[in-house]
Amino acid sequence: QVTLVESGGGLVQAGGSLRLSCAASGRPPNVYFYAWFRQAPGKEREFVAQIHWSGRTTAFADSVKGRFTLSRDDAKNTMYLQMNNLKSEDTATYYCAADRTMTRIVSQIEYWGQGTQVIVSS
Repeated sequence: QVTLVESGGGLVQAGGSLRLSCAASGRPPNVYFYAWFRQAPGKEREFVAQIHWSGRTTAFADSVKGRFTLSRDDAKNTMYLQMNNLKSEDTATYYCAADRTMTRIVSQIEYWGQGTQVIVSS
């Protein structure tokens, strides 16, 4: 069992930055791919970014490339999503996810966090 706890969401003006955290506990983190998804009101949950715990593999949605980055802290078992130059369309609830594969299919994801809300005001 892997438990994921997100934090760091909030209200920010367009062009600003936020850093989301995802703390993982339970099974050793290095066997999993970790990802961020987001879901805006009335829309389906969508992939944002993904990293293998080793850090060797990362992937980003086209909509966030060049603005969002991923990192992780081994000592804290925590993954971070640094979001820069935020836009109103980034407004959503952001979910941390973990799976033993690189799947981006929501229904196939093994573990989810509870979500943290990000609101970008224009």
